[in-house]
Amino acid sequence: MKKSAVLALAAVLILAAAPALAEQKNTGCGLGTMIFGHNESLVSQVATAGLNWAFSSQPLGISSGTSECEKPEALVRSEKVKSFVAGNMDALATDIARGQGEYLDTLAALLEIPDAGRADFYARLKANFSGIYASDGVTSEEVLTRIEAVL
Repeated sequence: MKKSAVLALAAVLILAAAPALAEQKNTGCGLGTMIFGHNESLVSQVATAGLNWAFSSQPLGISSGTSECEKPEALVRSEKVKSFVAGNMDALATDIARGQGEYLDTLAALLEIPDAGRADFYARLKANFSGIYASDGVTSEEVLTRIEAVL
């Protein structure tokens, strides 16, 4: 009985992890990595990925900085966001001050803010406008850091 349960669990883990292993050799962080380490054998990687998937330990570890995962320092550091803010500082400032506009809509889309949460996002940015654009010489990097603080 125990042997068949173990074999069934192993089969489920292998099937669940196979798509992830087709694309990469490293399983990253999470509970599986803590148990099996960074062993590059197929069995170890399948078991690692299976445990990470079964217990959702990678998303939890990444967002909390646990399970040998590094918590990202910044939420909005994609190159598209950086480039957009850098190239549209004045227009974005105008839209944030008004709490609406196409540049603010584009920023929300790039940040993947759900439609249902955009009105609140716009209102929070508008309420914090003077902190986001604290001076005439503010840089796009400073604006992004301050927007992150508002998020």
